[in-house]
Amino acid sequence: MSEQDPLVKRRRLRLPLSLQDVENLRAGDMLLLSGPLLTARDAAHALLAELDLAGKPFPVPIEGETIYYTGPCPAPPGKVIGSAGPTTSGRMDRYTPRLLELGLRAMIGKGSRSETVVAAMRQHKAVYLGATGGAGALIAGCIRESSVIAFPELGAEAIRRLVVEDLPVVVLIDAQGNDYYKQGQARYRRD
Repeated sequence: MSEQDPLVKRRRLRLPLSLQDVENLRAGDMLLLSGPLLTARDAAHALLAELDLAGKPFPVPIEGETIYYTGPCPAPPGKVIGSAGPTTSGRMDRYTPRLLELGLRAMIGKGSRSETVVAAMRQHKAVYLGATGGAGALIAGCIRESSVIAFPELGAEAIRRLVVEDLPVVVLIDAQGNDYYKQGQARYRRD
């Protein structure tokens, strides 16, 4: 379910995203996300891949989830979490097609994705969302809860469950494979 926010022209969506939500999103849509999501970076993805290769279950279900590529800083006194900005998503590209096959619905990060990832997103109906790099302290203000749920030995790169409220993101690549970066470059060339 979504509603339009007339002040910031961002659509509000609840997490987890439904398949219908994902199918209705288009590259360039601005969103405010609220609800639970997972965090995972390079090290956590590598451990998930090892478990998958060994035929062992994941410590957390992936189906229907949103993964935010962040390794948050420790929480200052009185705060839920420290700075929680996005990391470069391309570092997860080698692991992403398999996670999409297992039902991952959305990813949040920054930067472009490989053609292999985009093809897997089209095949499995998933979206890639962008959070603003360099705005980790502001993003932390959208996080209401944070708990480590897997791989605590990884420190900042452990898998966490976050509960966010009005996390601002933009659809960078939609489930049809439309890429907001490429659209912007094409518009720039025309002008």
